[in-house]
Amino acid sequence: MNFNDNSALDRLMTLLFEPYKESVADVQKVSTALLDMDIIASEDEIVNDHIAFRTLGVPFLGIASLEKIFLHYGYEKRDYYFFEAKKLNAYWYAPPSPEYPRIFISELRVSDLHEETRALITNYTKQVTSDPVDQLDLNDVAAVGAFFYTSLWQLPTIEDYKALANDSEYAAWVIYNRYYLNHYTISVHELKDGYNTMETFNDFLLDIGIKLNNSGGIIKQSADGLLRQSSSVAKMMQATFKHGKKMDIPGSYVEFAERLPLPEFKSVEKSKLSRMQRRDGFESANADKIFESTYASQTESKTD
Repeated sequence: MNFNDNSALDRLMTLLFEPYKESVADVQKVSTALLDMDIIASEDEIVNDHIAFRTLGVPFLGIASLEKIFLHYGYEKRDYYFFEAKKLNAYWYAPPSPEYPRIFISELRVSDLHEETRALITNYTKQVTSDPVDQLDLNDVAAVGAFFYTSLWQLPTIEDYKALANDSEYAAWVIYNRYYLNHYTISVHELKDGYNTMETFNDFLLDIGIKLNNSGGIIKQSADGLLRQSSSVAKMMQATFKHGKKMDIPGSYVEFAERLPLPEFKSVEKSKLSRMQRRDGFESANADKIFESTYASQTESKTD
C-alpha cells in the first residue's frame, strides 16, 4: 500500500537533497548566481525536474529493490529504457503530484560485463543476502533518508576501483558512491525570459564557470525536439579507499532540462502551461550522453 503523505515525501526529498547539495559545489554555485543576478528571488523558485540514482543489477539490489521506496511514497512506474553500449537498464517514475520531481533509476546489467568485472562486483555485493529495502520501515522517513547514504558493502580498494572503471565507469562510481544522489535537475523552462531556453541558460552557466558535458553536443535533444538537456561535468573529489588510500574520483553533478509544449499546446500562453502540457518522460539518446558526466572523457577534458 502506498504511503500517501506529502509532508513525509517533502521530508524525504530534503534528506536526499541536503547531503548532495553540501557535497556538489556546482549546486550552490548555480543557485547563488541565480539569486545574485535576480533571475530568482528565492531558491524555492527552482523547479526540480527529476532526480536520478544508479544501481547494480545483482540479487537483492538494483531497480527492483530501490524502486520500492518511491512506489511506497506514491510514485508510479513508467517507461523502460535500454542502453546497449553502457550495459544499463532504466525506468522513470512519475510523482504523486506535480510539485515533486520525477525519479530516474538506472541499473548496471552486471551479467553483460567481462567475467573479471562480474567477479569483482560479486565479491563486494555477495554480503547482501536479502533485499535491504525490505528491512526498512518505509514509513520512517529518517531511516529511509539515511539508507541512501549507508554502506551496503565494504569500502573498495583503489585497485578494485580502477579495475572496475576500466570495464565500466558506471560500475566503479556505484561501488564507491552506492545510492548517493547522482544528480538533480533544474527546470530551465520555468525560469524567467532570457534564461528559460537551453541556449540562454547554458550561456549563463558558462559565464559563471560551470563546465558542461559536451558528449553528443552541449545540448542533447530528443528526436521530437521537445526535450532538451545539458549537464555539468562532475567535479573530482578526494575519496578514501580501503586501507586509507586516497585518490580523486568523480562525484555527482547537476543537470538542466527544457521541456517544450506538446504540439497541441503550442499556442497556450507560456505562463499558463501546466506540467502535463509539456513533453514528459525521458529520451534514451539524451540520457546515454548525460551518464558520461562522471566519465573520464569529460572529467579529464580541458575544454568546456
